[in-house]
Amino acid sequence: DVVVTNPPYMGGKGQNANLSDFLKDNYPDEKSDTFSAFIERCGQMAKPTGYGGMFTPYVWMFIQSYEKLRTNLYTTKSITTLIQFEYSAFEEATVPVCTFVYRNTKVGEKGGYFRLVDFRGGMEVQRQKYLEAIANPKCGYFYTASAGNFSKIPGSPVAYWVSENLIDAFSNSLFYDNTISDGQNKTGDNAKFVRYFWEIKSDDIGRGYKWFFYAKGGGFRKWAGNLLDVIDWSDTARQHYHKDLICRIIPEYLWYQKGITWGLITSNIPSFRVLPEDATFDVGGSSVFLKDYTHYNYYLGLLNSKVFLSIVKIFNPTLNFQVRDIRSMPIILEDTATVENLVEQNISISRTDWDSFETSWDFKRHPLIQFRVPAATWGNEKPKFTIQAAYIGVKAFFSANFQTLKANEEELNRIFIDIYGLQDELKPEEEDKDVTVHRIYDSKDDIPESMAKSQYALTKQDVIKSFISYAVGCMFGRYSLDVEGLAFAGGEWDESKYKTFLPDKDNIIPISDDEYFEDDIVGLFVKFVETVYGKDTLEENLKFIADALGGKGSPREVIRSYFLNNFYKDHCKTYKKRPIYWLFDSGKKNGFKCLIYMHHYQPDTIARIRTDYIHEQQARYRTAIAGLERQMTNATTSERVRLTKQLTKLKEQAEETRIYEEKIHHLADQMISIDLDDGVKHNYAIFKDVLAKIK
Repeated sequence: DVVVTNPPYMGGKGQNANLSDFLKDNYPDEKSDTFSAFIERCGQMAKPTGYGGMFTPYVWMFIQSYEKLRTNLYTTKSITTLIQFEYSAFEEATVPVCTFVYRNTKVGEKGGYFRLVDFRGGMEVQRQKYLEAIANPKCGYFYTASAGNFSKIPGSPVAYWVSENLIDAFSNSLFYDNTISDGQNKTGDNAKFVRYFWEIKSDDIGRGYKWFFYAKGGGFRKWAGNLLDVIDWSDTARQHYHKDLICRIIPEYLWYQKGITWGLITSNIPSFRVLPEDATFDVGGSSVFLKDYTHYNYYLGLLNSKVFLSIVKIFNPTLNFQVRDIRSMPIILEDTATVENLVEQNISISRTDWDSFETSWDFKRHPLIQFRVPAATWGNEKPKFTIQAAYIGVKAFFSANFQTLKANEEELNRIFIDIYGLQDELKPEEEDKDVTVHRIYDSKDDIPESMAKSQYALTKQDVIKSFISYAVGCMFGRYSLDVEGLAFAGGEWDESKYKTFLPDKDNIIPISDDEYFEDDIVGLFVKFVETVYGKDTLEENLKFIADALGGKGSPREVIRSYFLNNFYKDHCKTYKKRPIYWLFDSGKKNGFKCLIYMHHYQPDTIARIRTDYIHEQQARYRTAIAGLERQMTNATTSERVRLTKQLTKLKEQAEETRIYEEKIHHLADQMISIDLDDGVKHNYAIFKDVLAKIK
C-alpha cells in the first residue's frame, strides 16, 4: 500500500562495474543515479492504488538527463505533494533535496507544492515555513499545479510555481529556432595556447594574426566587455585542435561571427554580452549565434531582463547556465524598435566603461587625462588645470552612465514584463549592485549598502592608483600622451610617437627610499604630473594624489612610499598575476628595486641593471656609510642614537644589495632572450631568483 524510502545517492562515477551494468540493463531511463532507479523500483513495488514517498536530491526535477523519468511520473503516476527545500536545509545532505509523495496511478488531480528554497536557517526554519503554509495556503510559497502543464515546457521540468501566463508563452517560438549552437573551442592545454592579451606583442593580435580574442566567461558583466584572453589561432595550433582527441574547434562557418556570450558558471545572476566578430569562445564563455541578426539587440535585451531570469530558473535552479537552458527561452517580438534602441545605448555605455581601464584592448587614455579641464578661475587669471577638477568630471561622468544604464534596464524590464503578461509576478526595479558599470565614491565609507557587494564600486584611491599605473605606462612608452591606445607593446619602437613626454631611455626605472638616481620613479612621476597639468598647480596636484593614497609625510614622501611598498602588489592584481612591468627586488630591506617593461626587454637588460644601477647604488651606500661614520665621531649622545639607526639601516641595505648583485651577475652573463608568446608565467619564472614574488 505504501512504499517510503530515503534511497542511496550514487552517480555513475561512484558505481562499480556490476552496479553500473545492472542499472543500464534494468533501469536504462534512470541509470544516471541510484536514487532515480529507486524511484522507478518503488513504483513497481507499490499497488496501483498505493503511494510512494521519497526523499531525494531535487536535480531530477529539472536537468535533462532525468527528462524520461519525469515524463514517466507524469504519465503513469500523480504527484500529490512535493516540498523543495532550501539548498543547505539538511546538514546531513551534501546536495539540495526534496521530498515528495506520488499516487501510483494517473488520476489527473493537481498536486500541492511547497517552495521553501528562499528560506535560509536550517531545518527548523524549513519546518516552520511548511507549517505556516499548511495554515495559510495563500502565503505565497504554496502552489497547486497539474503535471500536464509541466509537459508544455521544453524538457518538462517540475515547474510547479510557474503561472498560466508564463506557460502560455511557450506556445510561441523558442530562442532555439532563431539561434545556432555548434559546440565550442577546447584547446586541451590552455597554459600553452591561451594568454591574456597584454602578455604578448600587440602586433600579433587580431583576425589574420597568430592570436585571436577568446571569450572565457569572466565576472558578472552585462552588455559588453570581459574580453581579456587570446587564443593561439595560427594554422599550426588549429591543426592541433582538430587532430587531438581531447581538443575541439568550432566549425569554420562560425568563425568571425557576431554572437551572444555569457559565463557558464556564475556566483550571481547570468549576464549576457556581445561576442564581437573578432573573437571566439570556449565552454566557460558559452555562446550562441543567430540565424537572422535583424533583432540581435532585442534578443540580448531579453536575455538580460528579469523575465528571462524568471524563465531560466524553470530549467536550471543552479548557477550553471547551459546553452540548452538559454535556447529554451520563448520569444515574443513586440515593441522591437524601442527595445533595440535601449539595448544599443546599453552596449555603448558598457563598452565606454570597459574601455576606461587599462585591461581593455580598446583603452585609449586614462579618464583623468581625458577630463583634463581648467579649474574655475576669476577674471583674467590664467587657466589652471588640476587633478581634482578632472576627478570631479570623471566621477560625474561615471555616475551619469550608471544612472542611465540602470534606468534603461528597468525600462526594458517593464516592457518585457508587459509583453509576457507577468505584471503580477515581477517588478522592473534593478538593484544597484546588479548594474554592471563602475561608480566612483570619495572613500569606502561613502559606498552605500546597495553597492557594498558590487565589484563596480570604486573609490577616489582606486582612480588615483589607476592614474599612477597609466603614468608608469607612459614612463616606459607603453602609452603616450600623443597617441591613443597602445603606443608600444613589442615590435618596432617608433620614436615619433613621443613628443610631449619622453619615455625612460633604457627601460630601467629604479625605485628607492631616496632620490639616488636621475630617472628615479618618483622624479619621473612628478615630471609626468607637471607635463599633464602644468607647473602652476604641481604641488596642489601632488597633495591631491597623496591625500587619496593616504599615509604620513609630505606628498612626495607618500608617493615614494606607495611606489616602494604597494605599487607592484596593485599592478599584479590589476593584471591578474601576469604583470607587464617586472620588479627586480633585492629583498625586505629595500636595498635595490627597479622596474622594467617586459615588452622592451633585451638580452643585455640585466647586465645594464647590474652595471648602471646596482653598482651605482652600492657606491652611494659606501659613500653614505662613510659619511655617517665621520659624523658619529663628534656627535652628541642623542645624535649618535639617531645616526646609529641610520647607519644600521644603510649597512643592512648594502649587504642585501651585495648578495643580490651576485645573483644578478650570474644571470647577466647569460644574455637571456625571451619570447613574449611564451607568456608571463613562463618568462617570469626564468628570472624568479631576482624578481619580486607575484602575490
